[in-house]
Amino acid sequence: MTPGGAPNVSGELPDAVAIFPLTGAIVLPFAQLPLNIFEPRYLAMVEDALGQGRLIGMIQPRHAAGETVGDTDPVYEVGCLGRITQFSETPDGRFGITLTGVCRFHLRRELDMVRGYRRVAPDFSPFLSDLEPPAGGLADRAGLERALRAFLDSLEIQADWEALGQSSDAELVTSMVMGCPFGPEEKQALLEADDLPARADRLQSILEMSAHEGAGSPVRH
Repeated sequence: MTPGGAPNVSGELPDAVAIFPLTGAIVLPFAQLPLNIFEPRYLAMVEDALGQGRLIGMIQPRHAAGETVGDTDPVYEVGCLGRITQFSETPDGRFGITLTGVCRFHLRRELDMVRGYRRVAPDFSPFLSDLEPPAGGLADRAGLERALRAFLDSLEIQADWEALGQSSDAELVTSMVMGCPFGPEEKQALLEADDLPARADRLQSILEMSAHEGAGSPVRH
């Protein structure tokens, strides 16, 4: 789950967005998120999106992982629009897609459902800077890498340190945010960070606190 090329979105950002509520799964602008789609309502959502700009909003539900997300279950106020940039279908009718993040949004209100899936009216205005590649570097990349190493060691997870060392600051932060086994609250806090430096600072704090707690589930806030 690493940053991809610039999203190619024709026209203006949409006034209505189909949402895919999924606990622990976020997509950041310019990053890629692979998804396996099998529920009938989300198969319908992908079918419709493929014919209507290929846009889907990823957003987290507010309940625990593993539960089915109901039609009226609450979701977080901030999600991220993604564009389907890869698509495949399996013999048993499942879809494999890759979303490339476009722009975060505030959820203004929910709209009428279509074919079983939920839709929202989004407000992109606070996040229009997402449409440009992340600017600036990290003030303390070495500290962030040390925090990551301690966190992964606490979970006995191996990493390709050579590849991480060759990544850009934005690639490093994005891959950690989307790939590390954080809880939904931590994922949401990282998604909502103002910019790359703020996200990196928040990420380092989460890594350090989680490692301090020792092996097991990341710390909750």
